[in-house]
Amino acid sequence: MQAVILAAGMGKRLKHLTANNTKCMVKVNGVPMIDRMLSQLDSHHLSRIILVVGYEGEKLKDHVRSLSIETPIIFIDNPVYDRTNNIYSLALARENLCAEDTLLLESDLIFEDSVLDLLLEDPRPNLALVDKYESWMDGTCVLLDEDDGIDSFVPKQSFRYDEIASYYKTVNIYKFSREFSQKQYVPFLEAYVKALGENEYYEQVLRVITMLNHTSIRARRLSGQRWYEIDDVQDLDIAESIFTDNISARAARLQARFGGYWRYPGMLDFCYLVNPYFPPKRMSDEIKASFETLLTQYPSGMHINSLLAAKDFGLAERSILVGNGAAELIKSFMERLTGKVGIIRPSFEEYGHRYENQVEYRPENPDFSYTADDVIQFFSVHPVQNLVLINPDNPSGNYIPKEGILRIVSWAKTQTMTLLVDESFVDFADEEDSSLLHQTLLDRNPHLFVMKSISKSYGVPGLRLGILASGDETAIAEMKKDVSIWNINSFAEFYLQIEEKYQSDYRAGLIRFRAERARFAAKLAEIPGLRVIPSQANYLMVELTKPEQKAKDLLASLLANYNLLVKELTAKTGGQYLRFAVRDTNDNDRLLAALRKELAI
Repeated sequence: MQAVILAAGMGKRLKHLTANNTKCMVKVNGVPMIDRMLSQLDSHHLSRIILVVGYEGEKLKDHVRSLSIETPIIFIDNPVYDRTNNIYSLALARENLCAEDTLLLESDLIFEDSVLDLLLEDPRPNLALVDKYESWMDGTCVLLDEDDGIDSFVPKQSFRYDEIASYYKTVNIYKFSREFSQKQYVPFLEAYVKALGENEYYEQVLRVITMLNHTSIRARRLSGQRWYEIDDVQDLDIAESIFTDNISARAARLQARFGGYWRYPGMLDFCYLVNPYFPPKRMSDEIKASFETLLTQYPSGMHINSLLAAKDFGLAERSILVGNGAAELIKSFMERLTGKVGIIRPSFEEYGHRYENQVEYRPENPDFSYTADDVIQFFSVHPVQNLVLINPDNPSGNYIPKEGILRIVSWAKTQTMTLLVDESFVDFADEEDSSLLHQTLLDRNPHLFVMKSISKSYGVPGLRLGILASGDETAIAEMKKDVSIWNINSFAEFYLQIEEKYQSDYRAGLIRFRAERARFAAKLAEIPGLRVIPSQANYLMVELTKPEQKAKDLLASLLANYNLLVKELTAKTGGQYLRFAVRDTNDNDRLLAALRKELAI
């Protein structure tokens, strides 16, 4: 068995990183891609490695010769790399293909060692490595039959997004037998180049072969093994976070991205907080039906979007402000304040990051729980001009019932204190009608501001929607001028337009959610070494109770061994705490199973 690596391309999309080096010499976590690939191939004791080089070929040759690779390496030069595609590079190695069985690889790939093991251990002689299509992938896809036969190759121009459930993406790693290369692939390759030219892709030849006989080459499906194709700097950034050897560093890098986890193959996110039972499919379908219009049309300005939000929440337009997520509104609100701001910790840090003159209240109990009386008592002794209260709080899930919140509202009024209540998670509480979003209440208490993240409550974080409401019409009007007139996009506006008619689905989803939270919390409590903190939000904070257990270590293990990302809270709490988003039953059971294994006695 030999290997052929195609490494002649220029890698223009990597810009400055390939200005003086070929693409495969770009470093991933300090190691050039070609070093990693050659080392992986070297461990399998192949007869030889053929490297087709072109752009900056001499530099690549010198670099490869400096490596401690025991497998003999043969270089083939592609002198016209700048005006040909990889079909020509492979054609230059056609005699080598016919000499013995071959692993064919493209040089811009990074993958875990087990990927090669799958191909080499599979007894079938001719294989294309494939993975289930995901939205981050780009390039050639295939359709498979039940026996792994390739029914057809799906080139970019024939790609249909309504059929992606049946697509597999080629990983650009193949295994060809000597006989297949001699009798099928190379003859077709030569004919294809002669008929259609040198500026094509070698997979086009495989496409023709499978059209004539779809069993000539079969697919080897991946089942969670890590790989990534690096075409640009964003791919490089993601690959570095996936393939870092230090799993704790990997976790830190992932959390520093603050989302975008759909780009990570197979990873399940228990870190960020959403509603697993909303929106319903019918609502998603309605948005999809208007996709082209929403994509190509400008959204309305602030006045119209305030009217839509006012309709949805039963408020007056003068009292409500729509934001590009609650984060935009938090920034605008906090910049208006003067004097001291009361903050309860541990908590959502966006408020604290936006203001320096803080008075901190930290409950002195392992649940980080507090009541309305605790809040009133502490800030009566430590007076502030402004108070931020998140209810339920994040990350503890501590909840003050509405009666207690109303007492804080009345007390703050007597103190001439500006009070912001963030009720982004309040809909998940067991108490009915726990919201403060009532026009009469706001009008009677103009010192009160109510923040709500629609992203978190309604499960649409990609839309970036939040609202802020108050009876202080002057403040709301000034903040409307502070944010951009087009601060939300057409998709978010359309959501506000149709949201009201799905309220029954929302209420039904909340009932399902509360039941699942109770089940999930009970199952977590059965696991030795976990203490579950009571929560009325869409997340559960847990404490690791065994001295040898460390939250950072468990975070790293869950990510490394199960591809599960959770929130680690050591810095926030000073103890060994984690936070788990409450997802649907299947997802929660996957986390439960992983925790049972990791925390087994």
